[in-house]
Amino acid sequence: MFRAYRIDRNAVPAAGKPADRFVEMDESELDDGDVLIRVGYSSVNHRDARVASGVEAIRRYPCVAGSDLAGWVVSSAAPRFRPGMAVLATGYELGSRHHGGYADYALVPGGWVFPVPEGMGCRDAMAIGSAGLAAAMAITRMEENGLRPERGPVLVSGASGGVGSLAIDMLAGRGYEVVALTGKPGQAEYLGMLGAARVLLRSEIELSVTSGLDKGVWAGAVDVLGGDVLAWMLAGIKPGGVVASLGNCESSALQAGVLPFASRGICLIGVDTVYAGFKAREVAWGRLASDLKPRHLDHIAREIAFEALPGTFGDFMNACARGRTIVRIAGQGGVKEET
Repeated sequence: MFRAYRIDRNAVPAAGKPADRFVEMDESELDDGDVLIRVGYSSVNHRDARVASGVEAIRRYPCVAGSDLAGWVVSSAAPRFRPGMAVLATGYELGSRHHGGYADYALVPGGWVFPVPEGMGCRDAMAIGSAGLAAAMAITRMEENGLRPERGPVLVSGASGGVGSLAIDMLAGRGYEVVALTGKPGQAEYLGMLGAARVLLRSEIELSVTSGLDKGVWAGAVDVLGGDVLAWMLAGIKPGGVVASLGNCESSALQAGVLPFASRGICLIGVDTVYAGFKAREVAWGRLASDLKPRHLDHIAREIAFEALPGTFGDFMNACARGRTIVRIAGQGGVKEET
């Protein structure tokens, strides 16, 4: 028997919201998979909080929550993995259609599993997690489309969140002039420590929806908010600039005209970390262990015990969370680490 944090719509019928609770499970209750993993760490993403809070529905109930995990292989039918290997899995259907990372054990399809990069432990892998993967994939795609430090400043929205914090750290480490866009004046010192050259407050900009062009200021932008913020960004991108859209924390709607694209030739890139292909993930994790390795991970991430997990979701829903939250699930628990 092992612990799991499971979402069960039928546990509490009030208001039709899913219920979350710690339960005891055994291996027979795990989903189909090739790799049995002793989970050491997971993390909390905004989507995890939405699911646990009943704001976002998932595809099956009950389901062990948690869209990220890292730990050690117990057994594997996939020849790439051997007992004791440190591995990670993020996205795909974890925590929505397939039991996720908030459990002592996970049984996962081999195609979803990656070795933890050399020089990185399971804890660091989860400090990065889906948020860092998204930021790395965005920077990679933007650079493939011409973004360079000499072209000008790069704007990052949702700057104090997980994706924003890691994107600022990575971009600044690559030599970019990074401007952090935030609604939280109290986070200016933190954002400057990560490498932001300037902090722009939401209260300082006019977010009226525009279908035209503003002065071209930004060579690029990383956006997790969507809606009016993304429309405002597009209007202020320099000719040949590039914007990466990673989320819709504020709105999934976009009211923007074609002029930034037709008159300035800008590029809008969508970044997906749920069903992204193996090659894109491999490239991103390779960079996360090398030229995009976060320099301030200890300041960006905080660690909580598994038992403290339910108390964290409200911080995300109330926009009070900063950086990354790592969940310490368990130690190796008798798994012999590969040497």
